[in-house]
Amino acid sequence: MKVLCIIPARYASTRLPGKPLCDIAGKPMIVRVYERAVRAELVQDVVVATDDERICAAVGEYGGRAVMTRTDHATGTDRLAEVAEKMQDYDLIINVQGDEPLIDPAVIDALVEPFLTDEQLPMATAKTLLTDEEEIANPNNVKVITDHSGNALYFSRARIPYARNPGAKVYKHIGIYAYRRDFLLDYARMSQTPLELSESLEQLRAIENGHTIRVIETDAVFIGVDTEEDLAAVNEVYQREGIY
Repeated sequence: MKVLCIIPARYASTRLPGKPLCDIAGKPMIVRVYERAVRAELVQDVVVATDDERICAAVGEYGGRAVMTRTDHATGTDRLAEVAEKMQDYDLIINVQGDEPLIDPAVIDALVEPFLTDEQLPMATAKTLLTDEEEIANPNNVKVITDHSGNALYFSRARIPYARNPGAKVYKHIGIYAYRRDFLLDYARMSQTPLELSESLEQLRAIENGHTIRVIETDAVFIGVDTEEDLAAVNEVYQREGIY
């Protein structure tokens, strides 16, 4: 199985303009994400997909590979599909968010593994356990519940499951995805669905259309960068770990 990791990156950001080029320990954030992705052992190629020449140039300056995409994509998945459609030699597409500079390469490999044993699986993603009540209540932290086989039942910005009785674990959805290439191209052409529009969660489109999403569990630490505070926290991690 030939695996391609695509990192969509837009320059525009309402909360942190120019986010992909923000400095993390001396390098642009998009370069830090790329450096981590290429360390995944089950991935054959990594490419940044962007609509901005500055991002493309920054990746190339550090020896990475970037491709230009259209500027009118509504979602990262649309940008992903544009690249996947042109790169026909790959069986599996991994979508790593361009604002996850702490992405663990082992998580990328773990997402590939279910596809090696299940030829019918169309899509996979990841989750991590939430224990802090403030984090659980935060609608920016998307929650996911799964069945006994590890397949997603639902994603929500609300707390799921509802704590009518104590004891149920709450899991945060991690926004990294793996798709069979053919499914990704079909998925990008599907119309938006009612639950997707209500929650503003694109992955609900797959569930509403009856497709399986396998969810792997990880205890890896993720800090998605959306604010100056997030950026400072990531820089602190890099400094503490001595990454330059």
